[in-house]
Amino acid sequence: MFSDKSMVTKRHQEAVVTRGAIENDTISGVAAKYWAPFTKETHEKFDAKLIDIIYENEMLKTQFNPRKIMMLEFSQYLEEYLWPNYQAGSASKAYNMSIVVMVNEKFRERSLDAWACFSKKADEFSGFFRRVLELSLQEEGLSPMEHCALLTFLVNAFGSVETPIVHNETKKLVSIEIWHGLLPSQRDDLFKKQKKLRKIWDNVVRKMSNDGQFQREYLWNLIAKFKRILKIFDGSEGEEEGEDPVDSIKYCERFIELLIDLESILQTRRFFNSVLHSSHLLTNCLLSPLISTEAGSLFFQLVQLLKFYARFEIDDLSGRQLTHKEVSKDHYENVTRLQKAAFRFFKETMKDFYLLNVSGVDTRRALQKQFGDMAHEEVYRFAEFLHLVPEFGDDTTQHSDLLTRFPHDHLVETITLHCERRPNQLTQLNEKPLFPTEKVIWDENIVPYESYTGDGVLALDKLNLQFLTLHDYLLRNFNLFQLESTYEIRQDLEDVLFRMKPFQHETRNETVFAGWAKMALPIEHFQITEVAKPLVGEKSPAVVRGVVTVNIGRRQDIRQEWENLRRHDVCFLVTCRKNGPKIMEKWSPNLKFVKNGHKFSKISQKSRRSATGLKFDVRRPFAEQIEVQSVRGCDVEGMLDAEGHLLEEYTSYEKKAKIPGDMRKFRLLLDPNQYRLDMEQSDKNDIYDSFNLLVRRDSKTNNFKAVLQTIRDLLNTECVVPDWLTDVILGYGEPDSAHYSKLSSAVPELDFNDTFLSLDHVKQSFPGYKIVTSTSGDDANIVPPFKLRFAELERRQDVKAKEAELRTITVTPLIRKKNTPYAYSPNKNQVQFTPAQVEAIKSGMQPGLTMVVGPPGTGKTDVAVQIISNIYHNWPNQRTLIVTHSNQALNQLFEKIIALDVDERHLLRMGHGEEALETEKDFSRYGRVNYVLKERLSLLNSVEKLAKALKVVGDVAYTCENAGYFFRFSVCRAWEEFLAQTSGKGVAQGIVPQIFPFSEFFADIQNLFSGNNTEDLKVAHSCWRHIEGIFEKLDEFRAFELLRNGKDRTEYLLEGPLDRK
Repeated sequence: MFSDKSMVTKRHQEAVVTRGAIENDTISGVAAKYWAPFTKETHEKFDAKLIDIIYENEMLKTQFNPRKIMMLEFSQYLEEYLWPNYQAGSASKAYNMSIVVMVNEKFRERSLDAWACFSKKADEFSGFFRRVLELSLQEEGLSPMEHCALLTFLVNAFGSVETPIVHNETKKLVSIEIWHGLLPSQRDDLFKKQKKLRKIWDNVVRKMSNDGQFQREYLWNLIAKFKRILKIFDGSEGEEEGEDPVDSIKYCERFIELLIDLESILQTRRFFNSVLHSSHLLTNCLLSPLISTEAGSLFFQLVQLLKFYARFEIDDLSGRQLTHKEVSKDHYENVTRLQKAAFRFFKETMKDFYLLNVSGVDTRRALQKQFGDMAHEEVYRFAEFLHLVPEFGDDTTQHSDLLTRFPHDHLVETITLHCERRPNQLTQLNEKPLFPTEKVIWDENIVPYESYTGDGVLALDKLNLQFLTLHDYLLRNFNLFQLESTYEIRQDLEDVLFRMKPFQHETRNETVFAGWAKMALPIEHFQITEVAKPLVGEKSPAVVRGVVTVNIGRRQDIRQEWENLRRHDVCFLVTCRKNGPKIMEKWSPNLKFVKNGHKFSKISQKSRRSATGLKFDVRRPFAEQIEVQSVRGCDVEGMLDAEGHLLEEYTSYEKKAKIPGDMRKFRLLLDPNQYRLDMEQSDKNDIYDSFNLLVRRDSKTNNFKAVLQTIRDLLNTECVVPDWLTDVILGYGEPDSAHYSKLSSAVPELDFNDTFLSLDHVKQSFPGYKIVTSTSGDDANIVPPFKLRFAELERRQDVKAKEAELRTITVTPLIRKKNTPYAYSPNKNQVQFTPAQVEAIKSGMQPGLTMVVGPPGTGKTDVAVQIISNIYHNWPNQRTLIVTHSNQALNQLFEKIIALDVDERHLLRMGHGEEALETEKDFSRYGRVNYVLKERLSLLNSVEKLAKALKVVGDVAYTCENAGYFFRFSVCRAWEEFLAQTSGKGVAQGIVPQIFPFSEFFADIQNLFSGNNTEDLKVAHSCWRHIEGIFEKLDEFRAFELLRNGKDRTEYLLEGPLDRK
């Protein structure tokens, strides 16, 4: 028997099309004869029977063999033969199914223009789509695989809302007309919530015709067909009772995928969500025996995903995300109506039910208990009162039919789904573990192997072109990134475990490792050391700490890698053993060895090595060779010294304490949510006593936990992105609506700093624009830096400007004030940017979204660096966050930013890779802390020098706080007195050097003043700005005097005013 993975691998290998296969395949010969583009001149006439023959022999009989379908797609069967000759009125079933299969193949290959060929005969597409819908409702005359192919086509069609020719057909199936199948009471409930809908509905009803009956009843009929297929499952498993109908299970899985897609796109969900609830489809799925069988595990996961989207917290009509208060209000109304029904029909017998508060009766357990013991007809009365089923009426025959149609357990489950308390989505997410466990890591329904061909259904979210809300967008990214990380974690774990070669010890009941891996160490001892009480309103412990002891060996490079584990690095605690049947051994009287009923001679040493499990084959499925009993992720808090104290990270920059021996202890932070789940399961109580392997991963790819935590934090905030970006992310509106030219908040005047090398460079950068200078004189004398004002961005509603006036740019040269009397030449840009690059820089400085795309070597990094520098100088009090995909890209940006006029105290390099920076300075967190402390001492020395110059007695340079008082009470007073003496009329020429209070402080500058009062006052002001800068920096550094340890200082560095870049 082959495992699922081996079967998929075999199918994947069969799907590979080689050059030899193409040349030898019969399809290639037929294609060359009838439709291949390279033999167009010798094609024979179109033959519809050929399509039927190809479909029967090459598709249907081979069960849609991927290799055959790929050959047909490679030969352009759809574009060159099927669609150009298609006529909806005469096309056979095989003809329509051939087109369906070929479209599905294009989507499986992720073709970007799957629908492109249909635009050539767009008038025939409506007839073709109608024929596909009719085929999908047939229950006879089609094989199960054909049914699945039709559903796959519908999934692809409903997911192509951006293609007009397809959207025009699918929107007819999900319009408001499908509400015609709702109960009148259900429609009235919807009209009460949205009063405008009643008027719209009345207009629609007046225009309804028999021509649209098929479309408005299609989804109702498709759901009814699904229910009939679902009833064939009786839950039996095993060879004795018959095999599961695999094809029907695949159909059910594909159908649920279709419904999930309809629910997860607002355009299709708007009116269909009411149909889904009215049809009781979720009830049928949850009560189906299939959902509780092993074969139905994927079906169960898909139903849970459908249930999630069916209850998604959104206004179906407007697309507005509902608040927790609004969701709670709807829930209270449903439960209150249920209690009113109990008061109306069972006033005497259900007092305990309708007199309780809502929280006492709205749990699933309470509802199932209350209605599970009631008579069938009584439960129906409740469902009728809630408008969940048709009216009972007075006809006894109708009573019998309705009770048969809606069994007792069906009604109880329907009422429960309608009235049960729904857990808050954010609460569920916050209580969800971030680390994957063994159940998720090796579940191929969620995390497929690399051999997955795309034929089957996966219980995954989809990143569509449109999303319901920003919460939905972030949640899908959260789930998919978590599973993508899980896929990589599985690869790493399998590689490590194969290398470690676990086997069961012959005498002791424990797992022994015969191999070695640099990324894993056997655990000597593990113990949970702290489980803190939950915070108020939470279920999980506030923190769960453990200590693991490992032997790091004597190989120096490996020892160093383990000892250099940083805070928040992720490791995995694993319990594994050699997989295989348990061996029952005993000795027979004739000294023969008996194993699993087979007799062997006394095993030799070589045989014993094989029996203990030292041989592993990486080509065979992992699960068949190694059993992973548990996997738990954890954060490294730090390494412990010999006395059990935590070694802080900053000690790595000082002299590290040497720990004797090979044993090392690490303090770990475990996931509190996972720990709570483990403790709630009685059979998992000893899971934390059984770990036998500690696994680490490459730090460059091991940041998934931080990313997931960030997304979860974003989900817990009310505003994540600006309004101008929300619609772009959700897929609504025009794609360019986030461009600065479309925003009312565009800034018309910007300081381009050193972007331009000259005025001619400005003129060359804006071809087609009129360049006007704000100052008169020769253009050669106008030098950068420049401030540019764009007339087209000056939005005035009361003035209509001509096109020529709008394409005008006013250039103003800027004169920078000297911030210091000392000689200083700031670093300037030396790149002469092209017009396209200048437009990218201009866009990057404006509000809105800017994407700079280009091949390597086109100056994208230089453009990004200039944008960052310009933002820094235009908005000096704001922070700029730079995120790159790799450490190398970030280092390239960082090195170029350092080379520009950006104060290094505002630069901070986060994450791994700062050691690769080609600079002598340390821009890491601890490097910046050390820089601040060193700079603080230098500035305080300058303060002491200034105090001596002013002849101020006292230790004014002891701390930053003392320096601040000195500045306010002594320095500022001296400066104000100087300004008072020089601001009046009749000031004597050359008096500035005589009365300047800081002359002694700047005594190291020769010829500071020239004797001209005008020029000397400018120099005096530059001296004052230099002194002000000293005390501004000291004010920023003051917090580092109050914070005493490295951790607090680095956290302040991230959150405090120094975090400018």
